[in-house]
Formats: sequence, C-alpha cells, structure tokens
Amino acid sequence: MTTRSTDADTAGARTFGAGRALALLLVITGAAGLLAAWVITIDKFKLLEDPNFTPGCSLNPVVSCGNIMKSDQAAVFGFPNPMLGLVAYGIVICVGMSILAGARFRRWYWLTFNAGTLFGVVFCAWLTYQSLYNINALCLWCSLAWVATILMFWYVTSYNVRTGLLPAPGWLRSFFEEFTWVLPALHIGIIGMLILTRWWDFWTS
Repeated sequence: MTTRSTDADTAGARTFGAGRALALLLVITGAAGLLAAWVITIDKFKLLEDPNFTPGCSLNPVVSCGNIMKSDQAAVFGFPNPMLGLVAYGIVICVGMSILAGARFRRWYWLTFNAGTLFGVVFCAWLTYQSLYNINALCLWCSLAWVATILMFWYVTSYNVRTGLLPAPGWLRSFFEEFTWVLPALHIGIIGMLILTRWWDFWTS
C-alpha cells in the first residue's frame, strides 16, 4: 500500500513539456480567438451605444453579425460572450508562450487545460446550433473563434493521449500519433457542410 502511494505521488510530481509545434498552434489559435473576441466586443459596445450601428461583418441577411449580437444567446452568462473569450484565449496564448520558453507542467495542469478546451468546444457547438437554427444568421468572427477552439481542443487532447496523461488504449494512442489532423479537419468540415446546406438556396441564388 505504501509503495503504491509513493508511486502515485511520484507520478503526480512529474512535469511534462510539449513540442514547439503545439506551442505555436496554441499561440496562433489563441491569437485568432482573441482577435475575434476583441472585434466582437468592440462592435457590441458600439451597438449598445447606437442600436442602429451596423457591424462591419454584417454583409447580407445570412452573414449578419448584428443579428447575432442582438440575440439572447450572445450573453448566456449575463454578459457578452466575447468577454469570456478575451480571458480564455488570453490564457491559451500564455500557455503557448510558456511552452515556447521551456515551461513544463504537471499532469493536473494539462488535464485542467484540456477540460477548459473541452468546455470551449462544447460551448462553440451550442453556439453553432443556435446560430444556424434559432438565430438564423452567421457571424464570420464567431466562425473564426469556432475554428480556433476546435483546433486547440483536438491537439491538446492528442498531446494528453499520446503522453499517457489521458488513459487510452494503444490503438487510440497510435491513431493520435499519426492522424491527429483528421479529427479537427472532419469536425470543421461537418460545420462547413451544415452552413452550406442550411442556406443552400441563398448561396446558390
């Protein structure tokens, strides 16, 4: 019993670093998400000041950021959603920059970070559904944030599986080692197809 406890303590005390590729991906996707959140936040404040303000990304009846910003879904937690993104994507950039500087983190840190990206991708999935089927409008800046979140989630998950931080069978670990790119590509492709089919008549008219 003592030996098992000691082994667990030793494993918990270990730190894990990541490669430059993952670090750069986190910095780039975090910056993309932060840019999107910043632009949407600024436009939201302008819209609050002037209800007749038209955001620059409101291009037509479908691609209409203004309709998104005016919806109830745009402030799920009682404040504009992009304000949450300003914090969350900023954290992602900090993690990526820390890894570039040689930082190593404990298992609980990686799993907490993974849980955060999981929350982000689930929240984006909910927002995607609301955008397509309830609000009936699409925001290009939101779409950029969705893509960034999807990429960071799958690659952080891949890292945790490949390093054994997330328990997984050998075949799944081997899959992530070779074909991680398939999952975000498939994920983004499905969203793209949903957008295409949702407004097919508009795109083809």
